[in-house]
Amino acid sequence: MLDAIRKLIGDSVPGTPGAHSRVHPHDVRVAACALLVELACADGDFSDAEQHRILEILQRHFGVEADGARLMLAEAAAANRDAVDHFVFTRLVVKDYDVAQRIVLAELMWQVALADGALDSQESYLMRKLASLLQLEPAFLAQARKKAE
Repeated sequence: MLDAIRKLIGDSVPGTPGAHSRVHPHDVRVAACALLVELACADGDFSDAEQHRILEILQRHFGVEADGARLMLAEAAAANRDAVDHFVFTRLVVKDYDVAQRIVLAELMWQVALADGALDSQESYLMRKLASLLQLEPAFLAQARKKAE
């Protein structure tokens, strides 16, 4: 499990560990961040609490510095706006992350959904939909939610 978490937070950009430069839109970290942004926007309001939580996740779990986190968030939001559907992101995550890493991502997604203090029905629906696209069993989703709470 620890190896899975280390791979999730590992920085795939060559160079200094933890440094973040412009990344390719098909970078799995951008895809994962785009899912976080989509979830944060599901209720029609991308709150400051949700944005702050995503930036914390990018720094803590993805290993990028503050400026890199803001850049990655902007890239993910742009990729999210340009995407036809969620499948483009979930396909990349399923390809690059094993089940344990996807469970960690689900936990982070729950943290974003719960960041504003309320779980909207659209957020709950989107979590179930994304979990299915991420090939996560309902029990894994429930376990991730308990950890996030």
